[in-house]
Amino acid sequence: MVKKLFQTDDAWSSLILRVALGVVMFPHGAQKLLGWYGGHGLAGTLGFFTEQMHIPWIIVLLIIIGESFGSVGLIVGLLTRFAAASLAVIMLGAITMVHWPHGFFMNWFGQQAGEGFEYHLLVLGMCLALVVSGAGRWSADGVIAERLRDY
Repeated sequence: MVKKLFQTDDAWSSLILRVALGVVMFPHGAQKLLGWYGGHGLAGTLGFFTEQMHIPWIIVLLIIIGESFGSVGLIVGLLTRFAAASLAVIMLGAITMVHWPHGFFMNWFGQQAGEGFEYHLLVLGMCLALVVSGAGRWSADGVIAERLRDY
């Protein structure tokens, strides 16, 4: 089971997917955890999600950890399948709890009450591809998988 988690091939496509996804998701995690990029940090995010959205604090903490550390994991290719699956669950939650009522399209012209779910659907697709394929070329998962083959 552990070997399957780290198993990957040497594909460029997986490298491109995971780095692009990690770079895009990192600012979202940094907003929630550190308050960077105009975010509210850990306390502010916990407060908003628990008080305004009524999400249990443990779920909010898992979301923050998933976006923050999961994005870094994707960039270096560490626990790629786990990080991608975690982000996929987060995106499904965001679609169902927040973005579904606003329709498919993002709020490009400021005429909707909120953002649609097209961005989240793209992230979900990228995540699912990484769950299937693994980290690809130049990944920590690949190094770990190679070492596990010897055992």
